[in-house]
Amino acid sequence: MSSINGISDSFIPMLSVHFEVIKCNTKEKMLLDLQPKLKGNLLELRPLLPGDFDDLFTVASDPLIWEQHPAKNRHKKRIFEKYFSESLNSGGSLIAIDSNNNVIGSSRYHGYKPDKSEVEIGWSFLARSHWGGVYNKEMKQLMLQHAFNYVNSVIFLVGVQNIRSQRAVLKIGGTRVGIMPDASGNDSFVYQIAKSNYF
Repeated sequence: MSSINGISDSFIPMLSVHFEVIKCNTKEKMLLDLQPKLKGNLLELRPLLPGDFDDLFTVASDPLIWEQHPAKNRHKKRIFEKYFSESLNSGGSLIAIDSNNNVIGSSRYHGYKPDKSEVEIGWSFLARSHWGGVYNKEMKQLMLQHAFNYVNSVIFLVGVQNIRSQRAVLKIGGTRVGIMPDASGNDSFVYQIAKSNYF
């Protein structure tokens, strides 16, 4: 897949449509689609569905995925069932599928604030077989490129003890800008990527 200025060809029509709408009617604002279908070279993202539970739990049942996460027991089926239900109800969850059509993880858009031109990306995890940076990098690139068609800022909340995820966010260009409680009330570092610094 070729790219222009770091944006894959698959995003060019989307960008063109976005700018065309603004040109025709500057008062009309397009809202961020929180559950798009996105495709890269290594993986694709699509909306999470109820039938994805078994495949996603197969990935999530590895306790080492959660060892630095505040919810260290999320590998247990009963705990993951609640997490999965919340993910479905969030309206922003995506499932990650590799080029062999295997479910390898999940991520989510959350807290979309059109008035602040901001959205959060989080709740991300990948199978350990796909750790190492390239899969996470492409997953986040796909989500960032999509989000920046609609917002100027993307934030990530990462647990203060989760060193692995902090490093991963730094690798994709995140800058730590503060600390705040996450949706569960746990202290988290806030990382930001601005559209102006991304492209």
